[in-house]
Amino acid sequence: MESDETLTNGNSNEFDLSIREAELKKIVIHESIDQEAEARILVLYTGGTIGMKSNNQGVYEPKANFLVGELKHLPMFHDVEYAEKYLTSDDADYLAMPFYNHPDPDVNRYSKGKRILYKIIEYDPLLDSSNMNMTDWFRIATDIHSHYEQFDGFIVLHGTDTMAYTASALSFICENLGKPIILTGSQIPIFEIRSDGRDNFLSSLIFAGHYCIPEVMVSFDNKILRGNRTSKKDSSSFDAFWSPNLPPLANLEIKVTVDWDAIYRSGLCEKFSVATTFCRNVGVLRLFPGITAQTVRAFMSTPMQGVVLQTYGAGNAPSNRPDLLQSFKEATNMGVIIVNITQCNRGFVDTSYETGKALSDVGVIGGGDMTPEAALTKLSYILGKETYTNEKKRTMMSRNLRGELKVVVKEDMSIMDFELIEGVAKTLCLSSKEEVVKLKDALYPNLMCTSAKTGDILALEKLRGTGGNFSSANQDGRTALHVACREGHLEVVQYLLQHGASVHAKDLDKKTPLMDAVQNKHFSIISILVQTGAIITLQPVILAMELCRAASQEDVDTLKAWKIAGADLNESDYDNRTALHVAVSLGHVETVKFLLDNGASWMLNDAFGKTAEEHAELLGREEILKLISKAKENHTQRT
Repeated sequence: MESDETLTNGNSNEFDLSIREAELKKIVIHESIDQEAEARILVLYTGGTIGMKSNNQGVYEPKANFLVGELKHLPMFHDVEYAEKYLTSDDADYLAMPFYNHPDPDVNRYSKGKRILYKIIEYDPLLDSSNMNMTDWFRIATDIHSHYEQFDGFIVLHGTDTMAYTASALSFICENLGKPIILTGSQIPIFEIRSDGRDNFLSSLIFAGHYCIPEVMVSFDNKILRGNRTSKKDSSSFDAFWSPNLPPLANLEIKVTVDWDAIYRSGLCEKFSVATTFCRNVGVLRLFPGITAQTVRAFMSTPMQGVVLQTYGAGNAPSNRPDLLQSFKEATNMGVIIVNITQCNRGFVDTSYETGKALSDVGVIGGGDMTPEAALTKLSYILGKETYTNEKKRTMMSRNLRGELKVVVKEDMSIMDFELIEGVAKTLCLSSKEEVVKLKDALYPNLMCTSAKTGDILALEKLRGTGGNFSSANQDGRTALHVACREGHLEVVQYLLQHGASVHAKDLDKKTPLMDAVQNKHFSIISILVQTGAIITLQPVILAMELCRAASQEDVDTLKAWKIAGADLNESDYDNRTALHVAVSLGHVETVKFLLDNGASWMLNDAFGKTAEEHAELLGREEILKLISKAKENHTQRT
């Protein structure tokens, strides 16, 4: 029998390798479980009623380090058996929901559902939402930005009192958003026998995991609302929030119905980022009969920079009060931006009335149908843009930036042309609206993929003009962007990105458009996708195997493609071998030169304790040893 010393020292490398192999085995098993699709969600637990616990006096209070432990005991939130069998040590912080076979045919038509894995980051201290301020908004946005590439969606657990303000603020702070952010909470803590918290949180997890909707949303009482269209309407009902001027983006009933035509997409080819400054010198002034000009002047005096003015009806103020109108004019002349919204729960500001036009004539900007929360946070966001002129700030306030206000379309403007769809419907003898919509859902993804394959931008424009959604997928889960990236049609890729196509969409083989571009070595397209926020989604060990395969085949262009996509060329496979190890072993000189020129290290040990340089020495690769020697000299000079 071997001694304890032999077990401790002599076989230590072998023991380490067995641990690594066990972890790799878990990864491989996890990847092959009935080809389960998987979504990873980050949950930011900021506080609020949803995670509170009743104290000895029967009063709800926040309790640190309580929520995660309790969720692990609820089977609908954590599948203990699955976690113990399949989650690796890298996933120790994750909770795993039971596999969810989504009942929505639009989502589930070509897949078996998804397994939602989620990680909770708990804030310290936990906040009552009444204490939320702009600093907290930026903290939430920054945390999302820091983890943006690692997760498919984000949930913010938040108190209900100021949730609408935070949702509106995040919609503006989060620029070029390409993934869902959902705020939710509850009226009763999640661990009470009766609680709306369980449904709200579960709905948020499932929705964020199954629908790649690039918006900030609020999930409450089986509805998904646009964040910057939301207001709290009831402090004692489970139906606490509403979107007065926009129907829900989705209704979570027996069947999940999503209004895809209402989804807002930025259409900008830029990477996700977070705005860095908000103006704090803003406020809300509500008109009332008898308000004095002195009150208005005092409210709008320095340091005030922006005011949301809540007026009567359709945006009216008394036209027989020249003193009031003069005070508004004085404020706008001093650079204060005043935005006019209605005091009514529903409706919008209309300058067709004399009293509404009077405000417009003195420089007050019409705020359309914005909620007070959206108007205030948008004003703060725009005023925080220090490079904007005052005129540009005024222009941006009246522009629809995140779907926060309704764009009024002229009656004589034609925005839909259903010539193709109606023709097919007639051919198939369909009559109802529902049948035509179903037909369009079946046809359009394939028509868009076909147009992308041939590079036909005019056809794509026609499909978009008749209600096509560029993020919709065909029977293989592939979008038009996947196809354009595979075919190398740069102009088509640019067009699709400018009109809302998602760089994060995955087909049934879990391939993103970036993977198609890399595998087909379309360098310019790879650069644009990365600029827009695309990332490599392969696990490091799988990426290393792809790099090693390219190195073994002397495929320098593929290595270059991976490098442009953001790959670390020093990733190691299951034998701790890097692409450089492989290229050196096979004597591929040009491949070795490329790898060394692009940061590959000759000093990393493989599982057998050998560096790439040592392999070159053992194999007598003189030309490669010269390249390594030159790389050493360059490294010494740089350091």
